Amino acid sequence: MTEAVNTRVDGAVIEITLDRPRANAIDAETSRELGRVFAGFRDDPDLRVAIFTGAGDRFFSAGWDLRAAADGEDFEADYGEGGFGGFTELPERNKPVICAVNGLAVGGGFEIALAADLVVAAEHAEFFLPETGLGLIPDAGVVRLPRVLPPVLANEVLYGGRRLDAAEALRWGVVNAVAPADQLMAVARDLAGRIVSAAPLAVAAVMAVGRSTGHLALQEAFGLMRSGGLQAYERMLVSEDSHEGPRAFTERRDPVWKGR
Repeated sequence: MTEAVNTRVDGAVIEITLDRPRANAIDAETSRELGRVFAGFRDDPDLRVAIFTGAGDRFFSAGWDLRAAADGEDFEADYGEGGFGGFTELPERNKPVICAVNGLAVGGGFEIALAADLVVAAEHAEFFLPETGLGLIPDAGVVRLPRVLPPVLANEVLYGGRRLDAAEALRWGVVNAVAPADQLMAVARDLAGRIVSAAPLAVAAVMAVGRSTGHLALQEAFGLMRSGGLQAYERMLVSEDSHEGPRAFTERRDPVWKGR
C-alpha cells in the first residue's frame, strides 16, 4: 500500500481515499495500486460496496498526473488491471463502487466518476474535461458522457471544456445526490448501507445483466437474460438467498443473507 492510497473497512464497506497533494492526480504507479485495492475488494467475499473519494476538500481528482507526463510517462502507460483509477475497466466486478466527489473532478477524475455505479457530490464540486485544450481527448469521457447527457450538452463539455457544477450534475443525472461538504461521506455511507442490506447475489445479478444487455434491443436483452448464459443471474435464481427473502417477508423479520 502506498501513502497515496488509504483504506478503511467498516463491516461490508471499504472506503478508499486517494491522497496525493495537491490535486489528487493519478500517475501509473498510483493507478496500479488502486487496481490492486479494487481487485482485492472484488475478490473479498466479506466486502460488498466500495466508496472512493479524494483527500481534502478542493480536488476529488485532477485526473492524469501531468507532472508525470512531463517527466516522460506515456499517455498509454500500464495503469494496471483495473484501468485508469483502479476500477474503470476491472474485469468481473459485480460489486458497486460509489464515488464521493469531494471537490473538482477534472479530466480523468471526471471519467472515474462516470465509471462509478453511484455518485454523490459535495455542493462545491465541479466536473469538467479540459483535454482538448491540452491537445488530447478524454477517451472514456468520449465514450461514456454522451450516454449520460443530452448530445448537445455532452458536446459542449467534450469540445470546449464546459464545467458542470454539482447542481447541474444532479439535474442531468450525473450524480445521485448533492450534500454539504461535511455531510458528503455520511450520505455515501448511507447509500452503501442500503446496498449492503440487499441480497448480495441479487445485486451482482443486476450489475451483470445491466452490463451485458445495456446495448441490446429490449427483446434481445430478455432473450440473453433468460438464455442460461449469464452466470451471476443463474446463480441468483437457485441461491438460498432467493428463498430467504420471501420467507423473511412472510415471517415479518429482516432477512439473513448468506450470499449463496
